[in-house]
Amino acid sequence: MAEFKEIISIQELEGIMEESHQRKIIIFKHSTTCPISARAWREVQDFIQESSDEVLVVMIKVIESRPVSNLATENLGIKHQSPQALLINKGQVLWHASHQAVTQTNIKKALEGEISLFNLNN
Repeated sequence: MAEFKEIISIQELEGIMEESHQRKIIIFKHSTTCPISARAWREVQDFIQESSDEVLVVMIKVIESRPVSNLATENLGIKHQSPQALLINKGQVLWHASHQAVTQTNIKKALEGEISLFNLNN
């Protein structure tokens, strides 16, 4: 099972970015008021439960933790969307998806290198 953590502070985000130099991290940006984001969150939860990958899944609630979400957008250089999933390794975005493309299948494919920023077939 993948490890899960919700982050709510800028210090936690900075720690996550440092940790991305040791292992891959999925950042899930979640809007608690959006039904599309609720569906994507279920997909992420399914991934967490069924994953055998040694990956950390981090959730940022975009409304409740707006400064953290904004800093993630700024630091990673990927336009903010919600819901949004980003695969981070060594502080760099390897893959990202938003809205209906945030699926358990796409997250698995991204981790396996089947889809990336260079072949976004998601």
